[in-house]
Amino acid sequence: MDLLNELKIEKKNYGASTGQKWFTTEDQGELKIYTPTTGEYIASVYQASEEDYKKIITSSLEAYQYWIKVPAPKRGEIVRQIGIKLRENKPTLGALVSYEMGKSLQEGMGEVQEMIDICDFAVGLSRQLYANMMQSERPMHRMYEQYHPLGIVATISAFNFPVAVWAWNAMVAAVCGNVNLWKPSSKVPLTAIATHKIVAQVLKENNLPEGLFTLIIGKGSTIGEMLINDTNIPMVSVTASTHVGRHAGQVIAKRFGKAILELGGNNAIILTPDADLKVAIPAIVFGAVGTAGQRCTSTRRLIIHESMYEKIKDSLIKAYNSLKIGNPLDEKNHVGPLIDKGTVVVFQDALKKVVAEGGKILTGGELLEGKGYESGCYVKPALVEAENHYEIVQEETFAPILYIMKYSGSIDEAIKLNNGVKQGLSSSIFTNNLREAEAFLSAWGSDCGIANVNIGTSGAEIGGAFGGEKETGGGREAGSDVWKCYMRRQTNTINYGTTLPLAQGIKFEI
Repeated sequence: MDLLNELKIEKKNYGASTGQKWFTTEDQGELKIYTPTTGEYIASVYQASEEDYKKIITSSLEAYQYWIKVPAPKRGEIVRQIGIKLRENKPTLGALVSYEMGKSLQEGMGEVQEMIDICDFAVGLSRQLYANMMQSERPMHRMYEQYHPLGIVATISAFNFPVAVWAWNAMVAAVCGNVNLWKPSSKVPLTAIATHKIVAQVLKENNLPEGLFTLIIGKGSTIGEMLINDTNIPMVSVTASTHVGRHAGQVIAKRFGKAILELGGNNAIILTPDADLKVAIPAIVFGAVGTAGQRCTSTRRLIIHESMYEKIKDSLIKAYNSLKIGNPLDEKNHVGPLIDKGTVVVFQDALKKVVAEGGKILTGGELLEGKGYESGCYVKPALVEAENHYEIVQEETFAPILYIMKYSGSIDEAIKLNNGVKQGLSSSIFTNNLREAEAFLSAWGSDCGIANVNIGTSGAEIGGAFGGEKETGGGREAGSDVWKCYMRRQTNTINYGTTLPLAQGIKFEI
Protein backbone atom coordinates (compact mmCIF):
# COMPACT_ATOMS: atom_id res chain seq x y z
CA MET A 1 0.00 0.00 0.00
CA ASP A 2 1.15 3.54 -0.76
CA LEU A 3 0.52 4.68 2.80
CA LEU A 4 3.04 2.12 4.10
CA ASN A 5 5.70 3.53 1.78
CA GLU A 6 4.84 7.08 2.74
CA LEU A 7 5.17 6.24 6.43
CA LYS A 8 8.42 4.31 5.84
CA ILE A 9 6.97 0.98 6.94
CA GLU A 10 8.99 -1.89 5.47
CA LYS A 11 7.84 -5.41 4.82
CA LYS A 12 10.13 -6.42 7.69
CA ASN A 13 10.70 -3.93 10.53
CA TYR A 14 12.78 -3.84 13.68
CA GLY A 15 11.30 -3.39 17.13
CA ALA A 16 13.80 -1.26 19.04
CA SER A 17 15.05 2.27 18.44
CA THR A 18 16.83 5.00 20.38
CA GLY A 19 15.24 7.66 18.21
CA GLN A 20 17.68 7.62 15.31
CA LYS A 21 19.32 4.21 15.58
CA TRP A 22 17.40 0.97 15.03
CA PHE A 23 18.74 -2.24 16.53
CA THR A 24 18.73 -5.20 14.15
CA THR A 25 17.90 -8.09 16.47
CA GLU A 26 16.12 -10.92 14.62
CA ASP A 27 16.26 -13.88 17.03
CA GLN A 28 13.47 -12.93 19.48
CA GLY A 29 10.53 -13.83 17.29
CA GLU A 30 8.78 -12.11 14.42
CA LEU A 31 5.35 -10.52 14.79
CA LYS A 32 3.35 -10.96 11.62
CA ILE A 33 0.65 -8.30 11.40
CA TYR A 34 -2.62 -8.91 9.58
CA THR A 35 -5.33 -6.32 9.16
CA PRO A 36 -8.66 -7.27 10.78
CA THR A 37 -10.39 -5.37 7.97
CA THR A 38 -9.69 -7.98 5.28
CA GLY A 39 -7.39 -10.50 6.92
CA GLU A 40 -4.58 -9.50 4.56
CA TYR A 41 -0.96 -9.60 5.65
CA ILE A 42 0.53 -6.14 6.17
CA ALA A 43 4.11 -6.47 7.42
CA SER A 44 6.20 -7.98 10.21
CA VAL A 45 8.21 -6.72 13.16
CA TYR A 46 11.21 -8.40 14.75
CA GLN A 47 10.83 -8.26 18.52
CA ALA A 48 13.49 -6.62 20.66
CA SER A 49 15.90 -8.44 22.93
CA GLU A 50 16.82 -7.81 26.55
CA GLU A 51 20.15 -6.43 25.33
CA ASP A 52 18.29 -3.98 23.09
CA TYR A 53 16.30 -2.86 26.12
CA LYS A 54 19.45 -2.23 28.16
CA LYS A 55 20.97 -0.15 25.37
CA ILE A 56 17.81 1.93 25.11
CA ILE A 57 17.82 2.62 28.85
CA THR A 58 21.47 3.71 28.69
CA SER A 59 20.64 6.03 25.79
CA SER A 60 17.61 7.42 27.64
CA LEU A 61 19.56 8.15 30.81
CA GLU A 62 22.20 10.02 28.82
CA ALA A 63 19.56 12.00 26.92
CA TYR A 64 17.82 12.94 30.14
CA GLN A 65 20.97 14.66 31.41
CA TYR A 66 20.81 16.86 28.32
CA TRP A 67 17.04 17.39 28.20
CA ILE A 68 16.70 18.36 31.87
CA LYS A 69 18.86 21.44 31.22
CA VAL A 70 16.84 22.62 28.21
CA PRO A 71 14.39 25.40 29.22
CA ALA A 72 10.78 24.20 29.21
CA PRO A 73 9.67 26.64 26.45
CA LYS A 74 12.46 25.28 24.26
CA ARG A 75 11.24 21.76 24.96
CA GLY A 76 7.80 23.02 23.97
CA GLU A 77 9.22 24.20 20.65
CA ILE A 78 10.29 20.63 19.83
CA VAL A 79 6.81 19.37 20.72
CA ARG A 80 5.33 22.10 18.49
CA GLN A 81 7.38 20.80 15.58
CA ILE A 82 6.24 17.24 16.30
CA GLY A 83 2.65 18.49 16.12
CA ILE A 84 3.35 20.04 12.71
CA LYS A 85 4.80 16.76 11.41
CA LEU A 86 1.75 14.90 12.67
CA ARG A 87 -0.52 17.38 10.86
CA GLU A 88 1.39 16.77 7.64
CA ASN A 89 1.06 13.00 8.05
CA LYS A 90 -2.50 12.90 9.41
CA PRO A 91 -4.17 11.41 6.28
CA THR A 92 -1.72 8.52 5.97
CA LEU A 93 -1.20 7.87 9.68
CA GLY A 94 -4.94 8.03 10.35
CA ALA A 95 -5.54 5.55 7.54
CA LEU A 96 -2.89 3.22 8.97
CA VAL A 97 -4.55 3.36 12.40
CA SER A 98 -7.80 2.31 10.76
CA TYR A 99 -6.19 -0.35 8.57
CA GLU A 100 -4.06 -1.97 11.29
CA MET A 101 -6.47 -1.69 14.24
CA GLY A 102 -9.85 -1.82 12.52
CA LYS A 103 -11.53 1.33 13.81
CA SER A 104 -13.40 3.53 11.35
CA LEU A 105 -11.43 5.92 9.16
CA GLN A 106 -13.13 8.83 10.93
CA GLU A 107 -11.96 7.49 14.28
CA GLY A 108 -8.47 6.82 12.92
CA MET A 109 -8.22 10.43 11.77
CA GLY A 110 -9.67 11.54 15.09
CA GLU A 111 -7.00 9.65 16.97
CA VAL A 112 -4.23 11.42 15.07
CA GLN A 113 -6.03 14.70 15.75
CA GLU A 114 -5.86 13.86 19.45
CA MET A 115 -2.08 13.63 19.09
CA ILE A 116 -1.99 17.01 17.38
CA ASP A 117 -4.24 18.52 20.04
CA ILE A 118 -2.12 17.25 22.92
CA CYS A 119 0.97 18.68 21.22
CA ASP A 120 -0.75 22.08 21.11
CA PHE A 121 -1.76 21.70 24.74
CA ALA A 122 1.77 20.75 25.79
CA VAL A 123 3.31 23.68 23.92
CA GLY A 124 1.18 26.11 25.91
CA LEU A 125 1.89 24.16 29.08
CA SER A 126 5.64 24.58 28.57
CA ARG A 127 5.24 28.20 29.68
CA GLN A 128 2.79 27.43 32.47
CA LEU A 129 4.46 24.95 34.81
CA TYR A 130 3.33 27.05 37.74
CA ALA A 131 3.95 26.37 41.43
CA ASN A 132 2.90 28.03 44.69
CA MET A 133 4.53 30.41 47.13
CA MET A 134 3.45 30.01 50.76
CA GLN A 135 3.75 32.37 53.72
CA SER A 136 6.35 31.25 56.23
CA GLU A 137 5.69 31.61 59.95
CA ARG A 138 9.37 32.44 60.43
CA PRO A 139 10.56 36.02 59.86
CA MET A 140 12.80 36.74 56.87
CA HIS A 141 12.04 33.35 55.31
CA ARG A 142 10.62 32.63 51.88
CA MET A 143 8.84 29.33 51.28
CA TYR A 144 7.69 28.04 47.92
CA GLU A 145 7.19 24.91 45.82
CA GLN A 146 8.72 23.85 42.56
CA TYR A 147 8.39 20.85 40.28
CA HIS A 148 11.27 18.90 38.75
CA PRO A 149 11.28 16.19 36.06
CA LEU A 150 11.32 12.53 37.04
CA GLY A 151 13.63 11.09 34.37
CA ILE A 152 12.46 8.27 32.09
CA VAL A 153 8.68 8.05 31.74
CA ALA A 154 7.59 4.78 30.13
CA THR A 155 4.31 4.38 28.28
CA ILE A 156 2.72 0.96 27.78
CA SER A 157 -0.15 1.47 25.34
CA ALA A 158 -3.03 -0.78 24.26
CA PHE A 159 -4.24 -1.81 20.82
CA ASN A 160 -7.49 0.16 20.81
CA PHE A 161 -5.77 3.57 20.83
CA PRO A 162 -2.45 2.62 19.26
CA VAL A 163 -0.95 6.13 19.11
CA ALA A 164 -3.07 8.72 20.98
CA VAL A 165 -2.48 7.40 24.49
CA TRP A 166 1.27 7.48 23.89
CA ALA A 167 1.02 11.13 22.85
CA TRP A 168 -1.06 12.01 25.93
CA ASN A 169 1.83 10.83 28.07
CA ALA A 170 4.90 11.54 25.96
CA MET A 171 4.16 15.13 24.93
CA VAL A 172 3.20 16.33 28.39
CA ALA A 173 6.09 14.43 29.98
CA ALA A 174 8.49 15.90 27.42
CA VAL A 175 7.74 19.55 28.17
CA CYS A 176 8.11 18.68 31.86
CA GLY A 177 11.69 17.62 31.12
CA ASN A 178 11.33 13.85 30.95
CA VAL A 179 12.39 11.43 28.23
CA ASN A 180 9.96 8.77 27.02
CA LEU A 181 10.18 5.03 26.42
CA TRP A 182 7.24 3.57 24.50
CA LYS A 183 6.18 -0.07 24.55
CA PRO A 184 3.18 -0.35 22.22
CA SER A 185 0.78 -3.25 21.92
CA SER A 186 2.19 -6.15 19.95
CA LYS A 187 -1.14 -6.30 18.10
CA VAL A 188 -0.62 -2.89 16.46
CA PRO A 189 3.12 -2.14 16.29
CA LEU A 190 3.19 -0.63 12.81
CA THR A 191 1.43 2.59 13.77
CA ALA A 192 3.93 2.98 16.61
CA ILE A 193 6.87 2.51 14.26
CA ALA A 194 5.39 5.02 11.81
CA THR A 195 4.84 7.58 14.58
CA HIS A 196 8.33 7.01 15.95
CA LYS A 197 9.84 7.68 12.52
CA ILE A 198 7.84 10.91 12.21
CA VAL A 199 9.14 12.09 15.59
CA ALA A 200 12.68 11.05 14.58
CA GLN A 201 12.56 13.57 11.72
CA VAL A 202 12.09 16.39 14.23
CA LEU A 203 14.90 15.10 16.45
CA LYS A 204 17.26 14.93 13.47
CA GLU A 205 16.32 18.38 12.15
CA ASN A 206 17.08 19.88 15.57
CA ASN A 207 20.30 17.91 16.08
CA LEU A 208 18.95 16.40 19.30
CA PRO A 209 20.55 13.41 21.01
CA GLU A 210 19.26 9.88 20.79
CA GLY A 211 17.23 8.65 23.72
CA LEU A 212 14.64 11.43 24.05
CA PHE A 213 11.86 9.36 22.46
CA THR A 214 12.59 5.65 22.31
CA LEU A 215 10.60 2.62 21.17
CA ILE A 216 10.66 -1.03 22.15
CA ILE A 217 8.42 -3.79 20.81
CA GLY A 218 8.84 -7.07 22.62
CA LYS A 219 7.35 -9.83 24.70
CA GLY A 220 5.49 -8.89 27.84
CA SER A 221 7.05 -11.83 29.68
CA THR A 222 10.57 -10.49 29.12
CA ILE A 223 10.69 -6.87 27.96
CA GLY A 224 7.49 -5.91 29.76
CA GLU A 225 8.67 -7.42 33.03
CA MET A 226 12.07 -5.76 32.73
CA LEU A 227 10.39 -2.41 32.19
CA ILE A 228 8.02 -2.48 35.15
CA ASN A 229 10.78 -3.79 37.44
CA ASP A 230 13.38 -1.25 36.30
CA THR A 231 14.36 1.26 38.99
CA ASN A 232 15.80 3.46 36.22
CA ILE A 233 12.20 4.23 35.28
CA PRO A 234 10.52 6.29 38.02
CA MET A 235 7.14 6.38 36.29
CA VAL A 236 5.22 3.95 34.08
CA SER A 237 1.89 4.71 32.45
CA VAL A 238 -0.02 1.50 31.76
CA THR A 239 -3.13 1.24 29.61
CA ALA A 240 -4.38 -2.34 29.82
CA SER A 241 -6.93 -4.68 31.33
CA THR A 242 -7.53 -4.62 35.08
CA HIS A 243 -5.73 -7.97 35.37
CA VAL A 244 -2.59 -6.72 33.64
CA GLY A 245 -2.73 -3.38 35.42
CA ARG A 246 -3.06 -4.96 38.84
CA HIS A 247 0.14 -6.95 38.27
CA ALA A 248 2.03 -3.96 36.87
CA GLY A 249 0.82 -1.67 39.63
CA GLN A 250 1.93 -4.07 42.36
CA VAL A 251 5.38 -4.53 40.83
CA ILE A 252 5.92 -0.80 40.32
CA ALA A 253 4.67 0.03 43.81
CA LYS A 254 6.95 -2.58 45.36
CA ARG A 255 9.97 -0.67 44.05
CA PHE A 256 8.35 2.66 45.05
CA GLY A 257 7.87 3.75 41.47
CA LYS A 258 4.96 5.89 40.29
CA ALA A 259 2.25 4.44 38.07
CA ILE A 260 -0.59 5.84 36.01
CA LEU A 261 -3.06 2.99 35.54
CA GLU A 262 -5.74 3.30 32.86
CA LEU A 263 -7.59 0.00 33.17
CA GLY A 264 -11.06 -1.44 32.67
CA GLY A 265 -14.33 0.42 32.28
CA ASN A 266 -17.93 -0.74 32.69
CA ASN A 267 -19.62 2.46 31.71
CA ALA A 268 -23.31 3.24 32.09
CA ILE A 269 -25.76 5.76 30.71
CA ILE A 270 -28.82 6.67 32.76
CA LEU A 271 -31.89 7.57 30.71
CA THR A 272 -34.55 9.45 32.67
CA PRO A 273 -38.11 10.43 31.61
CA ASP A 274 -36.82 13.99 31.09
CA ALA A 275 -34.21 12.93 28.50
CA ASP A 276 -34.09 14.45 25.01
CA LEU A 277 -34.20 11.24 22.98
CA LYS A 278 -33.11 12.92 19.75
CA VAL A 279 -29.79 13.57 21.47
CA ALA A 280 -29.69 10.43 23.60
CA ILE A 281 -30.28 7.63 21.08
CA PRO A 282 -27.38 8.49 18.72
CA ALA A 283 -25.07 8.96 21.72
CA ILE A 284 -26.06 5.58 23.14
CA VAL A 285 -25.55 3.75 19.86
CA PHE A 286 -22.22 5.42 19.07
CA GLY A 287 -20.99 4.80 22.62
CA ALA A 288 -21.88 1.12 22.37
CA VAL A 289 -20.73 0.29 18.82
CA GLY A 290 -18.01 2.86 18.08
CA THR A 291 -14.61 1.20 17.65
CA ALA A 292 -16.68 -2.03 17.71
CA GLY A 293 -17.08 -1.63 21.47
CA GLN A 294 -13.33 -1.67 22.02
CA ARG A 295 -12.95 1.60 23.88
CA CYS A 296 -12.35 1.68 27.60
CA THR A 297 -15.10 4.33 27.60
CA SER A 298 -17.53 2.31 25.46
CA THR A 299 -21.11 2.26 26.76
CA ARG A 300 -21.64 -1.18 28.33
CA ARG A 301 -24.85 -0.63 30.35
CA LEU A 302 -27.99 1.42 29.72
CA ILE A 303 -30.17 2.14 32.76
CA ILE A 304 -33.66 3.15 31.60
CA HIS A 305 -36.62 4.37 33.63
CA GLU A 306 -39.39 1.77 33.43
CA SER A 307 -41.93 4.30 32.10
CA MET A 308 -40.01 4.56 28.82
CA TYR A 309 -38.29 1.19 28.74
CA GLU A 310 -40.33 -0.45 25.94
CA LYS A 311 -40.15 2.66 23.76
CA ILE A 312 -36.38 2.91 24.13
CA LYS A 313 -35.94 -0.81 23.53
CA ASP A 314 -37.84 -0.60 20.24
CA SER A 315 -35.88 2.46 19.15
CA LEU A 316 -32.57 0.79 19.87
CA ILE A 317 -33.51 -2.43 18.05
CA LYS A 318 -34.42 -0.32 15.03
CA ALA A 319 -31.16 1.64 15.24
CA TYR A 320 -29.06 -1.52 15.65
CA ASN A 321 -30.71 -3.15 12.66
CA SER A 322 -29.81 -0.12 10.52
CA LEU A 323 -26.08 -0.25 11.31
CA LYS A 324 -23.76 -0.67 8.35
CA ILE A 325 -20.99 -3.11 9.21
CA GLY A 326 -17.93 -3.51 7.02
CA ASN A 327 -14.50 -2.28 6.04
CA PRO A 328 -13.72 0.72 8.26
CA LEU A 329 -11.87 2.47 5.44
CA ASP A 330 -15.27 2.91 3.79
CA GLU A 331 -16.71 5.98 5.52
CA LYS A 332 -20.27 4.77 4.83
CA ASN A 333 -19.84 2.00 7.40
CA HIS A 334 -20.65 2.54 11.08
CA VAL A 335 -18.91 -0.50 12.56
CA GLY A 336 -15.64 -2.20 11.67
CA PRO A 337 -14.10 -5.47 12.83
CA LEU A 338 -12.92 -6.66 16.20
CA ILE A 339 -9.14 -6.67 16.58
CA ASP A 340 -8.76 -10.44 16.10
CA LYS A 341 -10.54 -13.78 16.12
CA GLY A 342 -9.72 -14.30 19.79
CA THR A 343 -11.83 -11.28 20.63
CA VAL A 344 -14.67 -12.73 18.57
CA VAL A 345 -14.58 -15.79 20.84
CA VAL A 346 -14.69 -13.54 23.92
CA PHE A 347 -17.72 -11.76 22.44
CA GLN A 348 -19.54 -15.02 21.75
CA ASP A 349 -18.72 -16.49 25.15
CA ALA A 350 -20.05 -13.39 26.92
CA LEU A 351 -23.37 -13.73 25.10
CA LYS A 352 -23.62 -17.38 26.07
CA LYS A 353 -22.98 -16.46 29.70
CA VAL A 354 -25.57 -13.70 29.84
CA VAL A 355 -28.23 -15.98 28.35
CA ALA A 356 -27.32 -18.68 30.87
CA GLU A 357 -27.80 -16.14 33.67
CA GLY A 358 -31.24 -15.19 32.41
CA GLY A 359 -30.52 -12.44 29.89
CA LYS A 360 -32.21 -12.08 26.52
CA ILE A 361 -30.49 -11.16 23.25
CA LEU A 362 -32.80 -8.66 21.53
CA THR A 363 -30.75 -8.32 18.36
CA GLY A 364 -27.24 -8.99 17.09
CA GLY A 365 -24.55 -11.33 18.32
CA GLU A 366 -23.90 -13.08 15.02
CA LEU A 367 -20.52 -13.65 13.41
CA LEU A 368 -20.70 -12.16 9.93
CA GLU A 369 -19.41 -14.27 7.06
CA GLY A 370 -19.18 -14.02 3.31
CA LYS A 371 -17.95 -11.32 0.96
CA GLY A 372 -16.40 -8.40 2.81
CA TYR A 373 -16.08 -10.35 6.04
CA GLU A 374 -13.25 -12.71 5.08
CA SER A 375 -11.08 -11.78 8.07
CA GLY A 376 -13.50 -13.54 10.42
CA CYS A 377 -13.44 -10.54 12.78
CA TYR A 378 -16.79 -8.93 11.99
CA VAL A 379 -19.74 -9.35 14.34
CA LYS A 380 -23.15 -7.78 14.61
CA PRO A 381 -23.28 -5.62 17.77
CA ALA A 382 -25.53 -7.15 20.40
CA LEU A 383 -28.34 -5.54 22.37
CA VAL A 384 -29.16 -7.57 25.47
CA GLU A 385 -31.74 -7.37 28.26
CA ALA A 386 -29.96 -8.12 31.53
CA GLU A 387 -29.72 -7.38 35.23
CA ASN A 388 -26.91 -5.38 36.77
CA HIS A 389 -26.03 -8.13 39.24
CA TYR A 390 -25.31 -10.76 36.56
CA GLU A 391 -21.70 -11.92 36.82
CA ILE A 392 -20.98 -11.23 33.14
CA VAL A 393 -22.52 -7.75 33.38
CA GLN A 394 -20.18 -7.01 36.26
CA GLU A 395 -17.23 -7.72 33.97
CA GLU A 396 -15.90 -5.62 31.11
CA THR A 397 -16.26 -7.45 27.80
CA PHE A 398 -14.17 -5.56 25.26
CA ALA A 399 -16.67 -5.99 22.44
CA PRO A 400 -19.95 -4.41 21.21
CA ILE A 401 -22.44 -5.67 23.78
CA LEU A 402 -24.92 -3.25 25.35
CA TYR A 403 -26.83 -4.48 28.39
CA ILE A 404 -30.11 -2.68 28.97
CA MET A 405 -31.95 -2.69 32.31
CA LYS A 406 -34.74 -0.87 34.15
CA TYR A 407 -34.99 1.32 37.19
CA SER A 408 -38.34 2.14 38.72
CA GLY A 409 -37.82 4.65 41.50
CA SER A 410 -35.96 7.92 41.87
CA ILE A 411 -32.68 9.00 40.33
CA ASP A 412 -30.99 7.64 43.46
CA GLU A 413 -31.86 4.10 42.37
CA ALA A 414 -30.39 4.70 38.94
CA ILE A 415 -27.18 6.15 40.41
CA LYS A 416 -26.89 3.11 42.67
CA LEU A 417 -27.00 0.87 39.60
CA ASN A 418 -24.47 3.08 37.81
CA ASN A 419 -22.08 2.73 40.75
CA GLY A 420 -22.84 -0.94 41.32
CA VAL A 421 -19.83 -2.34 39.44
CA LYS A 422 -16.14 -2.73 40.27
CA GLN A 423 -14.99 -0.28 37.62
CA GLY A 424 -15.30 3.50 37.72
CA LEU A 425 -14.19 5.11 34.46
CA SER A 426 -16.95 6.93 32.57
CA SER A 427 -20.65 7.58 33.13
CA SER A 428 -23.44 9.68 31.71
CA ILE A 429 -26.98 10.83 32.35
CA PHE A 430 -29.50 12.12 29.83
CA THR A 431 -31.99 14.47 31.43
CA ASN A 432 -33.28 18.02 31.16
CA ASN A 433 -34.11 17.94 34.87
CA LEU A 434 -31.58 20.15 36.68
CA ARG A 435 -32.06 18.35 39.99
CA GLU A 436 -31.35 14.95 38.43
CA ALA A 437 -28.27 16.26 36.65
CA GLU A 438 -26.86 17.87 39.76
CA ALA A 439 -27.54 14.79 41.87
CA PHE A 440 -25.64 12.71 39.31
CA LEU A 441 -22.66 15.09 39.49
CA SER A 442 -22.70 15.43 43.27
CA ALA A 443 -20.36 13.79 45.75
CA TRP A 444 -23.02 11.12 46.34
CA GLY A 445 -23.66 10.78 42.61
CA SER A 446 -21.56 8.99 40.00
CA ASP A 447 -18.39 7.48 41.45
CA CYS A 448 -16.59 7.55 38.10
CA GLY A 449 -13.64 9.67 37.04
CA ILE A 450 -15.75 10.98 34.15
CA ALA A 451 -19.38 12.02 34.62
CA ASN A 452 -21.26 13.58 31.70
CA VAL A 453 -24.66 15.17 31.23
CA ASN A 454 -26.45 14.87 27.88
CA ILE A 455 -23.43 13.44 26.09
CA GLY A 456 -22.28 9.83 25.93
CA THR A 457 -19.59 7.99 27.85
CA SER A 458 -16.97 8.03 25.09
CA GLY A 459 -15.22 10.78 23.20
CA ALA A 460 -13.31 12.62 25.95
CA GLU A 461 -11.44 15.79 25.03
CA ILE A 462 -7.73 16.18 25.79
CA GLY A 463 -8.25 19.33 27.86
CA GLY A 464 -9.68 17.38 30.78
CA ALA A 465 -7.94 14.84 32.98
CA PHE A 466 -8.75 11.35 31.71
CA GLY A 467 -9.05 8.36 34.03
CA GLY A 468 -11.18 6.60 36.60
CA GLU A 469 -11.54 5.10 40.04
CA LYS A 470 -11.85 1.66 41.68
CA GLU A 471 -10.60 -1.11 39.36
CA THR A 472 -10.07 1.44 36.59
CA GLY A 473 -6.85 2.23 38.41
CA GLY A 474 -7.11 5.80 39.66
CA GLY A 475 -4.65 7.32 37.20
CA ARG A 476 -5.07 10.45 35.09
CA GLU A 477 -3.67 11.41 31.68
CA ALA A 478 -3.96 14.24 29.13
CA GLY A 479 -5.06 17.72 30.24
CA SER A 480 -5.91 19.78 33.32
CA ASP A 481 -3.05 19.68 35.88
CA VAL A 482 -2.02 16.12 35.00
CA TRP A 483 1.46 17.46 34.22
CA LYS A 484 2.18 17.32 37.96
CA CYS A 485 2.07 13.52 37.78
CA TYR A 486 5.17 13.58 35.56
CA MET A 487 7.21 15.64 38.02
CA ARG A 488 8.53 15.43 41.54
CA ARG A 489 7.30 18.07 43.94
CA GLN A 490 9.77 19.96 46.09
CA THR A 491 9.20 22.45 48.92
CA ASN A 492 11.91 25.08 49.34
CA THR A 493 12.55 27.41 52.26
CA ILE A 494 15.13 30.21 52.10
CA ASN A 495 16.36 32.04 55.17
CA TYR A 496 17.61 35.47 54.14
CA GLY A 497 17.99 36.74 57.70
CA THR A 498 20.86 36.64 60.19
CA THR A 499 19.22 34.42 62.81
CA LEU A 500 17.83 30.88 62.85
CA PRO A 501 14.24 30.96 64.13
CA LEU A 502 12.69 27.49 64.22
CA ALA A 503 9.17 26.52 63.20
CA GLN A 504 6.48 25.94 65.81
CA GLY A 505 8.35 28.27 68.16
CA ILE A 506 10.92 25.65 69.13
CA LYS A 507 13.94 27.00 71.02
CA PHE A 508 17.38 25.49 70.54
CA GLU A 509 20.43 27.30 71.86
CA ILE A 510 24.07 26.17 71.94
